[in-house]
Amino acid sequence: MCTSVIVAANATTHRQNIVSRNEDCERDIWNKYFVYRQQPEYANEKVIDDGLWHLGNGLKVPKPTQAFSYSAAPDFDANNEASSLMPAKFLYEERGINEKNVAMSATNTLAMNDKAAQADPLLKQGGITEAVIPTLILPQAESARHGIQLLGQYIEQYGSAEVNGVTIADVNEIWYFENGSCHHWLAVKVPADSYLVVANAMRIHDIDLDSPEVLHSPGLYEFVCQHQLLPDADKHHFNFAKAFGVTGQPYNVDRIWLAQLKLTPSLAQPPRQQQYPLFLKPDALVSVPDVISVLTATYEGTELEGKANRPIGYDKTAESHIITLDKQQCHELQGVIWQAVSTPLCAMYLPFFGAVQSFPASYHSGTNNFDAHGAYWAYRTLFTLAYAHQQSAVSGIGNEIRAQEIALYNELTQLMPNLATMMANSTAQTISFLNRYTLGNCDLMLQFAHQRRNQLMNDLATIAPATE
Repeated sequence: MCTSVIVAANATTHRQNIVSRNEDCERDIWNKYFVYRQQPEYANEKVIDDGLWHLGNGLKVPKPTQAFSYSAAPDFDANNEASSLMPAKFLYEERGINEKNVAMSATNTLAMNDKAAQADPLLKQGGITEAVIPTLILPQAESARHGIQLLGQYIEQYGSAEVNGVTIADVNEIWYFENGSCHHWLAVKVPADSYLVVANAMRIHDIDLDSPEVLHSPGLYEFVCQHQLLPDADKHHFNFAKAFGVTGQPYNVDRIWLAQLKLTPSLAQPPRQQQYPLFLKPDALVSVPDVISVLTATYEGTELEGKANRPIGYDKTAESHIITLDKQQCHELQGVIWQAVSTPLCAMYLPFFGAVQSFPASYHSGTNNFDAHGAYWAYRTLFTLAYAHQQSAVSGIGNEIRAQEIALYNELTQLMPNLATMMANSTAQTISFLNRYTLGNCDLMLQFAHQRRNQLMNDLATIAPATE
């Protein structure tokens, strides 16, 4: 149920690779927390048996040789999602940056067509799934391309129980990956001057399977021809999405149309086409606030207002992240995660540097039951009360938050040269400063959320009940 916006460096204002996604869920309450894994899950010998790592969903793989640390955003409900074989409850980690500054956002849940499902049916249990992909790949990936190759090899060997879209990036490249069936997959490198938008349908089409900027499972083209998944398969203009997926559903193409309308309005595309361009150049260079404007976008003021019922800015978002990777910075400053918890309609994106290995308590504690201290519940209750009060309250609070984000973004942009100088003098002192900087930003915005929540509670309490 997610929406991703991916922008390569030459299409951005600061020449940064940008990977972003709204992690949308089926239910309103889906609490997340944030953690830095000093060691991967397989460092725990309890999950290793005869050299095999038990991932908790039935999948067993040889214990990896690499063991990179990484940041993650697992579910609070992992206790119920995991099995007894996975005592650390590392499932659904969703996004992160490892110590090599390889970033991942996983996944966009995709749809598979009936013909592909019959040709290479998905596993009923075990295999590669969204629940394990970041946990499996981030501790091993030395580069974006390496991460794609690892994921592909695992799917070829162990199969998949789902079809998913995954983004893996480093400071040099962004790759977007789709598996279309149990064992077949394809990945494309995002052109340096372009962006890509993904909803919940397969997107890869009109690509050359022989291009060095395309990776795929062995025998992919022959498999498609053998099972007649495309009536006119063309190896040099290959339509993976049509072969394996379901195209043209308003639920998905409406969001693609809306995002491309915001970033490339000059194209003036009609809504509800079967497929939209895979890669586009933006009309203007894209910044983090521009990406936020897409991730929070609705159809208000467009020709789909009142017709489309699934916007990008969504009330059932568990968390939303924007990862920037900047090769112009020193290693410790290259990766930043702009993180919002709960729906970004009423939550602020705050910067967390990949090198920071601790998180404020409010982002690291709590459950799926309401509490007054956790960051997720601060923003979730703010949205709930604003929505209950009146719809304009949601947009009003959202506008306040967006203004503060822009101020924070501009402040951090100006601060980066000083951080680079500090890092050259003392890495430890700079990391200590970044910890305090992060904590201060989080505390200020929690105060904002609590103040607005209290104000809404007062307003709702003063509404006189109807009398007979």
